[in-house]
Amino acid sequence: MKRIITAFIFIGILISCNSSDNTKISTQESSETKTATESTSNDKQLKTIDSNESLMATSLMAAPEESRSKCKIIGYNMAGEFVTLREGDNEFIVLADNPNQDGFNAACYHKDLEPFMARGRALRAEGKTGQEIFALREAEIKSGQLKISPGLTLHIYYGAKTMYDPETSKVEGAQLRYVVYMPWATAESTGLPAAPMAPNHPWIMNPGTHRAHIMISPLPEEIE
Repeated sequence: MKRIITAFIFIGILISCNSSDNTKISTQESSETKTATESTSNDKQLKTIDSNESLMATSLMAAPEESRSKCKIIGYNMAGEFVTLREGDNEFIVLADNPNQDGFNAACYHKDLEPFMARGRALRAEGKTGQEIFALREAEIKSGQLKISPGLTLHIYYGAKTMYDPETSKVEGAQLRYVVYMPWATAESTGLPAAPMAPNHPWIMNPGTHRAHIMISPLPEEIE
């Protein structure tokens, strides 16, 4: 009789263990399925920049939020033509990302920088190298043909990827970088180092030239 009772107890323990293991496995599978579903859902939120509207929306992320609605937008459209994508009436011009190039790179700059920027685009279209463009614009600024007022700003929104969130217009993994033009400034005249001392630290680039500028590269936003 004792053997029968012991056998029943042992069987009960086995059933209980199996039930617990099955529940654990079921919960784990449910959790894994949920995670996979959420990941797929998040991936589905990102879309390709495939229209002039989405190109403008994502490029406007280079501009200060309060100024985006009135910025002028120029650049290559989806057909590969350099055009004015939208007229504007504030102090900023947004240069849209070129959809025919890898990665994402949009810029927003003060409208008074447009002659300098347009000259660079024209020289590049002529096939001039970066070094040639630098030398030509330096000579033209020294002669007074071109002008950069100290303190004019350039904001760059860039990244290696091109998928974006249509709800926020943020491009996946993109971040901002800021430039403040200070022609002919040096480390000595500004007190800034000629190289960043630490992440997120301002420094002066191209010191002593027409293209001297304060460079500020904020740390990337943490992915939630």
